[in-house]
Amino acid sequence: MPPGRGVSWSCLGRNRGAIDTIKDVSRIHLLYTAPSAIRCVLPMRLTAFTDYSLRVLIYLALSGEQNTTIAQIAQSYGISKNHLMKVVQELSQKGYLIALRGKNGGLRLSRPPSDINIGELVRAMERDLAMAECFGKNNQCVLTPACYLPVLFTEALEAFFAVLDAYTLEDILPGRQRRELVKILNIV
Repeated sequence: MPPGRGVSWSCLGRNRGAIDTIKDVSRIHLLYTAPSAIRCVLPMRLTAFTDYSLRVLIYLALSGEQNTTIAQIAQSYGISKNHLMKVVQELSQKGYLIALRGKNGGLRLSRPPSDINIGELVRAMERDLAMAECFGKNNQCVLTPACYLPVLFTEALEAFFAVLDAYTLEDILPGRQRRELVKILNIV
């Protein structure tokens, strides 16, 4: 059963107990129980494209109804404007934001932050969720016919998305964090 909100995820060793609690949300880790009864941490690294997508939507959620430019977002995050242009184009095409051209143009969310599901967004923006070669089209692994790892990795991926599906953009911007982020990003 996947952990719910507020659950700490840790790496557990045979003799050491908890050795690492994961706090860095830019690197999401999954736990699975290996046959040897060691809990292992399987790193799940989102692409920069998905990371930037999340950052753009966070910025726009913090900006409210105010139109924002790609240049403002790029400057606040220290990210290339050219990279963000590609991200914004895809977010717009997928219906997450509205991009208006012209003198009074800019970007804003297309719907309330409470209607933007994090799991749905990650699925929409990630191009390849194959965790190992055996998930891909060009599988050359000789172990595939008898290997149990695909079952474990599938279960881990399902747990990963079960957690992300439990959150909306609004959920990740609660009161105190919202105020701190506005200050950090210098949103007026």
